[in-house]
Amino acid sequence: MKDFCYYAPTEVAFGEQSEEQVALLVKKYGGTKVLVHYGGKSAVRSGLLDKICSLLSEGGVSYVKLGGVVPNPRLSLVREGIRLCRQEGVDFILAVGGGSVIDSGKAIAMGVANPDKDVWDFYTGKDTPAAALPVGSVLTIPAAGSEMSDATVVTNEDGGVKLGSHSYLLRPKFAIMNPRRTMTLPPYQTAAGVADMMMHIMERYFTKDDDMDLTTDLAEATLRRIKTAVFDVLKNPEDYRQRAQIMWGGSVAHWGLLGMGVEEDWATHQLEHELSGMFDVTHGAGLAAIWPSWARYTMGENLRRFVRFAVNVMDVPNDFTDPQATALKGIEAMERFYHAIGMPVNIKELIGRDVTDDEIKEMVRKCSRNYTATCGGLKVLQAADMEAIYKMAR
Repeated sequence: MKDFCYYAPTEVAFGEQSEEQVALLVKKYGGTKVLVHYGGKSAVRSGLLDKICSLLSEGGVSYVKLGGVVPNPRLSLVREGIRLCRQEGVDFILAVGGGSVIDSGKAIAMGVANPDKDVWDFYTGKDTPAAALPVGSVLTIPAAGSEMSDATVVTNEDGGVKLGSHSYLLRPKFAIMNPRRTMTLPPYQTAAGVADMMMHIMERYFTKDDDMDLTTDLAEATLRRIKTAVFDVLKNPEDYRQRAQIMWGGSVAHWGLLGMGVEEDWATHQLEHELSGMFDVTHGAGLAAIWPSWARYTMGENLRRFVRFAVNVMDVPNDFTDPQATALKGIEAMERFYHAIGMPVNIKELIGRDVTDDEIKEMVRKCSRNYTATCGGLKVLQAADMEAIYKMAR
């Protein structure tokens, strides 16, 4: 197994009364002037934004607001947030929303704390942040896991380039999670969130490393629990118990625990980022559209792992005489699961039309960083491999 360092410093306040702690938590982690960052739809309509602002005022914490975050958060709004924070003397970022809002808040936190750097350079790899403002979150959409992770993803409108950045500095100081706040999510958004969090686990699960059995056991248990819970929630959106399983599952999926001792992959995410960048699709749905083709293309790299997934996660009977058949049945079962919750399993289902050869070539060019970079751990993907997977997924 791989050596590892486990670091998960985020304090979690979970439950129906968790929001009441927001001012206390901000002050606990040094905040005196807060940027309340949000999207502008559900957080406003539900009254959550007004409640959070009232709680901050009652707790003696001053704030400024910046809304407008959209799915696949934009660099232009990040830059606007950096300017606002410097102008107002902000020392703490509070993201009220889902993964896009938290990712945008993390980007602002890096930009403000590194005044001599261009924040986009932290995404292209040209530079690394030396500091970041503290970030907290009030989570409304369980999906991305950004509320506890060290990651942020932002889209640069200039060229439609979607890139991620990682740093221990980006681990949020706290995450407030009230499952009741997720009950008004549309079914598609609920399902896409589940696809996203499951893929965070699967990017760690599908590895050449078979020695860290406890990590694998935990990953399988979490996948099974989320898979079961989503059907209950789609039938009854106000099922608090199952909403809680999904909300906590999204955090467990991505704070790092389920990747300890193994080499992670992340090829499906990187391939999907180009779909999001080009077509502005929902991230979780894009992952569902790419994964089956990636899986069929790479399963020979560790057939035992795909068999184990088929049997232990997807409840496929093990054909001990033909492991490849069992592995393929596991992939097919995952496709049926995606369809059952309303997710696509190819690009045509995702965008509603055939993707062109030129569009595939452009996605390959971006994913390979102009043919200079690879991606993936289970199988290291060259540009030709990326093209083959996109064509399989078309």
